[in-house]
Amino acid sequence: MNLSAQRLILASASPRRKELLASLGVKFEIIPAEVIEHEAPDADPREMVRHNAALKADWVAAQHPQSTVIGADTTVFVGNTVLNKPRDAAEARSMLRLLSGTRHTVFTGLAIRRQADGLSLDRGVASEVTFKSLDEATIELYLSRVHTLDKAGGYAIQEASELIIAGFTGSLSNIVGLPLEEMKQLLTQAGLTR
Repeated sequence: MNLSAQRLILASASPRRKELLASLGVKFEIIPAEVIEHEAPDADPREMVRHNAALKADWVAAQHPQSTVIGADTTVFVGNTVLNKPRDAAEARSMLRLLSGTRHTVFTGLAIRRQADGLSLDRGVASEVTFKSLDEATIELYLSRVHTLDKAGGYAIQEASELIIAGFTGSLSNIVGLPLEEMKQLLTQAGLTR
């Protein structure tokens, strides 16, 4: 199999993942997986994102067995609660109130699949984010500036972060939705980069 000519597919419609993966200089296509993700608020977040990433990668790989497929899933975990994408503005407000003044973890699961040679790689990445204490006016200002309904935890660290973020540790690209260092390592393991 000629790995340099391999077709690479990102099994996600996320514009942030598309932008991050493109920054690695690899050519890829986007084919979103048509799956129902596991998103229980009481799930183990590490297992949930790994499961969902594998679910997406496996679904697209089954349709394109000669291609290398990337699946990814990200969630926010605070206390004992998983915060996925808010359903509406009221839930986004509630999430920002819950995150206010706290430190939380952002988990991303990565999965690479290639059915032609049985390639199956999985990785989990965690970063920590500390929120400022937010008053209602700041929450409303943030929501007026940032579209939060497609973002785990109801926020985006890359948009208007000066309003809400006190600091973070770990991979910034993980918090955005695709940990680049780990992604590069997996693509190298898959024989797609050097």
